[in-house]
Amino acid sequence: MKKEKCNKELMELVSHGVSPFHAVDYVTEQLKEEGYEELRIKDKWKLKKGGKYYIIHHGTTLIAFTIGKEFEAEQGFRIAASHTDFPCFRIKINPEMTEEKYEKLNVESYGGLILNTWMDRPLSVAGRVALKSNDVFRPNMKLVDLKKQIATIPNLAIHMNRDINKGVELNKQTDTLPVVGMFEEEKEKKEFFLKYLAKELGVEKEEIINFDLNLYVAEQPSYVGMEDEFISAPRLDNMTSVHAVQTALLMGERKQGINVGAFFDHEEIGSKTKQGAGSMLLNHIMEKIYLSLGYSELEYKSAMDSSMLLAVDVGHGYHPNQNKKHDPVNKGALNGGVSIKQAASQSYATDSEGIAVVTQICEKYKIKHAQFTNRSDGTSGSTLGSIASAMLPVMTVDVGVPLVAMHSARELMGSEDQLSLVKLVKEYFAI
Repeated sequence: MKKEKCNKELMELVSHGVSPFHAVDYVTEQLKEEGYEELRIKDKWKLKKGGKYYIIHHGTTLIAFTIGKEFEAEQGFRIAASHTDFPCFRIKINPEMTEEKYEKLNVESYGGLILNTWMDRPLSVAGRVALKSNDVFRPNMKLVDLKKQIATIPNLAIHMNRDINKGVELNKQTDTLPVVGMFEEEKEKKEFFLKYLAKELGVEKEEIINFDLNLYVAEQPSYVGMEDEFISAPRLDNMTSVHAVQTALLMGERKQGINVGAFFDHEEIGSKTKQGAGSMLLNHIMEKIYLSLGYSELEYKSAMDSSMLLAVDVGHGYHPNQNKKHDPVNKGALNGGVSIKQAASQSYATDSEGIAVVTQICEKYKIKHAQFTNRSDGTSGSTLGSIASAMLPVMTVDVGVPLVAMHSARELMGSEDQLSLVKLVKEYFAI
């Protein structure tokens, strides 16, 4: 694969992955095209060696796997995990608010977003809507992407806040409410958003029971730099990793062992949910794979010793205007290749043995890479690697592409780095 094709595919995923539901839906379509078969957790599985399968869990988490044609129980799993969610604003239930004749939406922040970067941008809405159904235990669930730029969060003019460039703390309840329209008559005030949503879905407003909807930045990804050295885009955290895991899983088939691509939701809020990496989901699915192939629970547990987890999530890239925020040695520059992350606190689950494995893969296949550590007097959060490996105790290495402006409405990465990440995960799945 060439860099241009790799980056084009990434940009397409970013454009489609406007909610965790849409990210899973997009990846699922790629898997179907390659002959992957859908499984349901409640069913009895009839798995076969050489088979390719996937499971969707609550709409926003996806586990896909391939079974080697010459698989034996002691060979275990190669797992690469990423996450489908991103920092954003989620729309509250009963969202309609008005001020004078302005129509606004009541929203709450999701994850550690940089609030001021969301101001004055064209925003749209995507997610999932629950509709009435004949079977109360099976609501009619519909994906929705309005696509139209219906919302913006307006800043206050400098003339009304002369100190704005000294830094302003935004109140999440009052300062970040998106404006979506204006009404002309008093009777139009009521449920203006639900009416609009129902029209877009082609249903009656009364059919809408609830929803999981988020605002998203509607601007498209683009190259930046005199020689296209960078990519600027929303949702690079963590569509870069979703793309790498999905692409590598499709490319890197092995005759021995089982390859697993895990795409979890809720990493940005801690992962401890029914579809997060901090659940028993992955463990249960992997055990069921072994049992469905005719192996015992004991053989499954023994296979953990020969299994490995590659936790694929973005890392911090060196910021050219903030050099004091970085470790003096291990800085993670953009276009330096895959960032291999390590922390004594185990906020990154990597250790020297895991680093040796990944480093040797990179060196063997000439993949650009660099080690990253935080400053000793600061932290930079954790990843799903440390959380998932606590539920599934296998060798774990945290890797990803370095970003500048992580958690901004638009993030920045090196245009060389995505291909390096794809190559690493692909060879990890192929060796």
